[in-house]
Amino acid sequence: KAVSSGQTESHHKRTHTNGTFNCSHYGNGSCPENERALAIRAAMYAFMAGAIVITVFGNLAMIVSIFYFKQLHTPTNFLILSMAVTDFLLGLIIMPYSMVRSVENCWYFGLAFCKIHYSFDLMLSITSIFHLCSVAIDRFYAICYPLRYSTKMTIPVIKRLVFLCWSVPGAFAFGVVFSEAYADGIEGYDTLVACSSSCPVTFNKLWGTTLFMAGFFTPGSVMVGIYGKIFAVSRKHALAINNTSENQNTQMKKDTKAAKTLGIVMGVFLLCWFPCFFTILLDPFLNFSTPAVLFDALTWFGYFNSTCNPLIYGFFYPWFRRALKYILLGKIFSSHFQNTDLFTQKETE
Repeated sequence: KAVSSGQTESHHKRTHTNGTFNCSHYGNGSCPENERALAIRAAMYAFMAGAIVITVFGNLAMIVSIFYFKQLHTPTNFLILSMAVTDFLLGLIIMPYSMVRSVENCWYFGLAFCKIHYSFDLMLSITSIFHLCSVAIDRFYAICYPLRYSTKMTIPVIKRLVFLCWSVPGAFAFGVVFSEAYADGIEGYDTLVACSSSCPVTFNKLWGTTLFMAGFFTPGSVMVGIYGKIFAVSRKHALAINNTSENQNTQMKKDTKAAKTLGIVMGVFLLCWFPCFFTILLDPFLNFSTPAVLFDALTWFGYFNSTCNPLIYGFFYPWFRRALKYILLGKIFSSHFQNTDLFTQKETE
């Protein structure tokens, strides 16, 4: 993500001589004059700031809703809660700094924070897709093996899944970035870092391929396969609805709708992040010739996935709209509202 933001020269132009850096191709490390007109910069700030506000407050509403309302304390929703935390953190601690870099064409926050920022950026993107994989597994058991669901997807199992979703991407992202393994073998990379006024992180062929395969393609393929099976079973359920009891009928409809909604969330994620991950894969094989502005645009296209998720939930889930209304009205400060029935709009004392 944001792999080559601010990169202004191709790697074959970088030179390193006698332990000193020749920065003639990069300037002296100070920020170049921004060539964008003031009106364009203002429009970019307004658009990106709007996306940040929706991302932060939309996902915060999802977090508060699931955490507060007892009716929403289900295994699936705990996974969605953890995924909303991922999107919330992306909007709160990643997107604002990326916004400044994107608009000003410069990284003002130092090399050390550049690595921290990029590590969290990479971690959160992989964490999101791991969460989606976990949700796909949860829905697979709920719809395809409903009699086993309560014994397979228990709260301890969900806790272990959440731990894996956070720990594995975190170890990978911080390990690769702070060890600078991603840059091994890239000629002139030290010069780029020493001379550039941006926050350059460029993956070599090995780590670019590893990131694409392990962080995106493999879990993405697993999700697509699982949801293919889920939708096949859902169609069978739809044909069998007339021959089932009313309670079974209602549960089948709920499970099918949940699977469709989460399938849309998965599809939006793959659509938003595939171009960026694919470019990371191809860039080292193209002699790092991808324009910086394209990398930046693809990175923000990926960020917008975190903006879309609460909008998708709001559009497809009436319970989320009701929960949001109660939050905005301040009714959640009354303890008895924890037992509100969000599905029928009746309250239980």
